[in-house]
Amino acid sequence: MAEAERIIGTPDVDGEAAAPAEQPKGKRRIVALLVVALVAYLLDLGSKMLVVAKLEHHEPIQVVGDLLRFVAVRNPGAAFGIGEAFTVIFTCIAATVIVVIIRLARKLYSLPWAIALGLLLGGALGNLTDRIFRSPGVFEGAVVDFIAPAHFAVFNLADSAIVCGGFLIVILSFKGLDPDGTVHKD
Repeated sequence: MAEAERIIGTPDVDGEAAAPAEQPKGKRRIVALLVVALVAYLLDLGSKMLVVAKLEHHEPIQVVGDLLRFVAVRNPGAAFGIGEAFTVIFTCIAATVIVVIIRLARKLYSLPWAIALGLLLGGALGNLTDRIFRSPGVFEGAVVDFIAPAHFAVFNLADSAIVCGGFLIVILSFKGLDPDGTVHKD
């Protein structure tokens, strides 16, 4: 978290903001981040509700021949079903990601970063909702996965949002674009 705060310039000393050398120009992109997060979250939540209501305990639906099917799977672990015994830890990680994104949003002036962080926030909220509200219990709930490509792990729209947001962050970092809108030519 300290590295993220260093990059974005959030205060890390006694909770007081350091005086910036110069004010960033342009509008903060918090609204864009929140809209992207809300859309990602609602799409994930709606798709999971539909899967639980219509697909759970039924035969998988072939979408594209043998290449893609929809099948309801409850995943208590992380990606690829790894770490089923660590559901509480994954819940804490998701909550931490949400807090970090909210902290970083204070200095956000870049629209691409707003989109990337919005995707991460929406995806983290989607999976955190499952972990809190689905069985077997609070902080131990299994995430509903349903997108099953051939020869790959089953995932959901929250996972897709997280991966797309992370991929976009890597691209932005390689291009030298900071969340505050500055560009580095290192």
